[in-house]
Amino acid sequence: MSGIAESGTTGAADSQGSAGTPGDDTLRTDVVVVGAGPTGLLLAGDLAEAGVAVTLVERRPAGRSNLTRAFGVHARTLEALDARGLAEELVATGTRLTTLSLFRRLALDLTALPSRFPFLLITPQYEVERLLERRARAAGVDFRHGTELTGLVQHPAASGQGTDAPGHASVSAELRACDGTLTTLRARFLVGADGHRSPVRQSLGLPFPGASVINSIVLADVRLAEEPAQLLTVNGANDTFAFMAPFGDGWYRVMGWDRTRQADDGEPVDLDEVRDIARRALGSDFGMHDARWISRFHSDERQAPAYRVGQVFLAGDAAHVHSPAGGQGMNTGLQDAANLSWKLAAVIRGQAPDPETLLDSYESERHPVGRAVLRSSGAIVRLAMAHTPLQRAARSLAARFLNTVRPAAARAMGMVSGIGIAYSAPRGAHPLAGRRAPDLKLAEGRLYELLRAGTFVLIEAADGATATPPPAPAGVVRAHWAAGRRHPALLVRPDGYIAWASGRRTSL
Repeated sequence: MSGIAESGTTGAADSQGSAGTPGDDTLRTDVVVVGAGPTGLLLAGDLAEAGVAVTLVERRPAGRSNLTRAFGVHARTLEALDARGLAEELVATGTRLTTLSLFRRLALDLTALPSRFPFLLITPQYEVERLLERRARAAGVDFRHGTELTGLVQHPAASGQGTDAPGHASVSAELRACDGTLTTLRARFLVGADGHRSPVRQSLGLPFPGASVINSIVLADVRLAEEPAQLLTVNGANDTFAFMAPFGDGWYRVMGWDRTRQADDGEPVDLDEVRDIARRALGSDFGMHDARWISRFHSDERQAPAYRVGQVFLAGDAAHVHSPAGGQGMNTGLQDAANLSWKLAAVIRGQAPDPETLLDSYESERHPVGRAVLRSSGAIVRLAMAHTPLQRAARSLAARFLNTVRPAAARAMGMVSGIGIAYSAPRGAHPLAGRRAPDLKLAEGRLYELLRAGTFVLIEAADGATATPPPAPAGVVRAHWAAGRRHPALLVRPDGYIAWASGRRTSL
């Protein structure tokens, strides 16, 4: 395995925080998650609720900043949070955007989304982190703030000699606390959810191919003297691009870009520069004042070639980064975590009939999604940056097409919102296999309420003639269609995707 040091000493993870062999000060856990952003928090909370011992390592000291880049939560992410009992509380913190307007020409009606959450929730990332951290702490996650990963070593499976358990490969994380204390933590698995500069990815020796798609983006959190007419204000004009969105507490996030001013990230930026970009792109600066935060950054399009190397996985920005257009970054990372968590838990608990195939499915399912998000967000930002007559004509044509061709608009909304994302199924599988399951009404309640148990849900056919489904690695909750429904039997995974179906119907 490229970039991995291997040791002849191996061992499976014991209970969280337990010591190793006598004279060995290595600590043991089941999973080490590096990075306490939204992706790492959801993943760690899922694992802990499944009874898995988790240590969450975060370089930053304890305490959250109220400054954040992400501001939108899409429908599919809200469904994932609904399956964890968190969606309603998060929705109460923000504002619902039901029409996504771009370039003053394109308007996508989000109320047409086939979801319980047919909108984009405008709420800051720190509200998402607050709920996920509370859940993770309540589930027993061991938080290690002020601690950074300095290296990792992978160990092959033990032969069963000595004190090590047979059959389990493992990984050692070398950690350094802010006071200089060094610790080695041994685990069955390690997940890097540690951002675009990911020390985990670097320790693996994985490249991060791609390029900067847009430089010298300015960000500011400001108050406004005039309220914009639209909840989300976005436009590109006069060699500039800008958008403006409310946090819901009187503060607004402003992002801007000026083709004629391409400064390095470290060059100072002041409120006058942000005002100038807003006036040129949006027609007004809306009387912005009292900036509490201003910064300059660049946006890359990059993706790791692999999401799994041995016992180590990458998720979120450690695996893929892209332009902020479409607000898909945090959402894609959270859905990475939802896909990976139940698979790790099933393998650790010995419930997976074919552990390696199940673990490999994380990359085979999520890598294509990351690639698709790079393409869609890149297309949006390139349309926003259009400046030649030909490019602007293409933007107008694309907007007119999506405004008039409903199937195309539905596909675009499905991609951006995550509702339309599906995973490939084995040859010969039922047409529903791999597709997202909507929040079906069942005799026992809503599907996503049943998914809160963290198990598969087997929905038996109304006539009781359910064919035998494949083994479910995370246990099964049995359910039945509500009265009068004539749908096929379904086996729904813990992340809300259909694993198996039986029957003639190909729609829900």
